[in-house]
Amino acid sequence: MAREHDPTAQGLTGPRLGRDFFAEDVLDVAPALLGCTVTHAGVTVRLTEVEAYAGLADPGSHAFRGPTPRTEVMFGPAGHLYVYFTYGMHWCANVVCGSDGEASAVLLRAGEVVGGEDLAAQRRAGIPRRDWTRGPARLATTLALRGDQSGLDACMPQGPLAFHAPVERVPARRIRTGPRVGVAGAGGDAAAYPWRFWVDGEPSVSVYRPAKPRARRSDT
Repeated sequence: MAREHDPTAQGLTGPRLGRDFFAEDVLDVAPALLGCTVTHAGVTVRLTEVEAYAGLADPGSHAFRGPTPRTEVMFGPAGHLYVYFTYGMHWCANVVCGSDGEASAVLLRAGEVVGGEDLAAQRRAGIPRRDWTRGPARLATTLALRGDQSGLDACMPQGPLAFHAPVERVPARRIRTGPRVGVAGAGGDAAAYPWRFWVDGEPSVSVYRPAKPRARRSDT
């Protein structure tokens, strides 16, 4: 008998992704994650939108200026989760990529719930299904990912977090790229950093919004 909500046994996914998958360059891992699934706390989401962040080489990355207590996990082994708090109200989840010390990571921006719908509906009560995981904060909420899960190893056998390959890969012709959402300064340069990747035609993909200019603080 299959374990409760085992996406592999239920035919929802392909094989589990291991450390070698995540240890590649972030610009290779990010588009390869499209169509893959992520499972946590009884819900499985098929990824339709992600963003790449290249650590010390990327002015848009939290790790651009080096390690801090918040970003320390990004400088460790690939395959671990980096969860951060934003706007004083939302959690967002990333998976660490590349070699130790590079601090690159892929932000899980959006997806479609393909398993654990009842649990997802409880966590997103009153929200239209299309919007359950349409945006990184909504995705993290639906998967019950918070700060306590930062550092979780997605490659640990029988661990509570798992990524799986898709049953069928997303065709390259359906993958689109563009500027990252809400990234200010040099990291938001669309020509230099077209590092948002999404599956064309997917209703769960979030709406692109440029960074809002911050109001200048008064000296008085």
